[in-house]
Amino acid sequence: MSSNPSLPLGAALPGWTRRASPQPVTIDGRTCRIEPLDVARHGEDLLAAFRDTDEASWVYLFIGPFADDAGILTWLTEAANSKDYIYSAIIDRASGRAGGVCAFMRPDPANGVVEIGSIHYADTLKRTPATTEAMYLLMRYVFDELGYRRYEWKCNSLNAPSRRAALRLGFRFEGIFRNHLVVKGHNRDTAWFSILDSEWPALKGAYERWLAPENFDRDGKQRLSLSEMIIAARG
Repeated sequence: MSSNPSLPLGAALPGWTRRASPQPVTIDGRTCRIEPLDVARHGEDLLAAFRDTDEASWVYLFIGPFADDAGILTWLTEAANSKDYIYSAIIDRASGRAGGVCAFMRPDPANGVVEIGSIHYADTLKRTPATTEAMYLLMRYVFDELGYRRYEWKCNSLNAPSRRAALRLGFRFEGIFRNHLVVKGHNRDTAWFSILDSEWPALKGAYERWLAPENFDRDGKQRLSLSEMIIAARG
């Protein structure tokens, strides 16, 4: 039984094959390093980082805030041992200490799709080039090394900072899934964002120009914003 040629179909993908699953990876950047989350190696740093984070930073996450260090350590141990999510520690090269975590979520190698999420940074790491570079390094791994077609970002639709971050990083807003989840006893409508493989070359160039040392003055302030560079790259 052949498909009806009169009915519209999506673009043909001749030669498409299942991609490899994302793996825990170590990736060196200029301002940060990505390492597979290891409680023995990163636990003390992350305890110190997350012990003092603003309590509001946990509101939209599936976990936290925690009553004590034992709660944080239990979560980190579960995250490091997860079979569903691939967690990474984000190392600030300036201090040499782990200051954040993130995870590849819901990998779909058959279709070349993966989500980045479960992102949490120490207050000292927020709004630094290291966090942007970490996101770039993981995108580069997914698109350039694994050959994936789609990279997703999802968040609570009420999480304005996360939505701004997604747009700044070059994700495109796709819509709201209403009554998508129940999180901490509350309804969550979920905002969906994505980057496609066809968009990646332009975004990659914008990231590399933004991260270049010459884009920062002596005080570490950016000369041009990432958003400006992405707009220019997209034409």
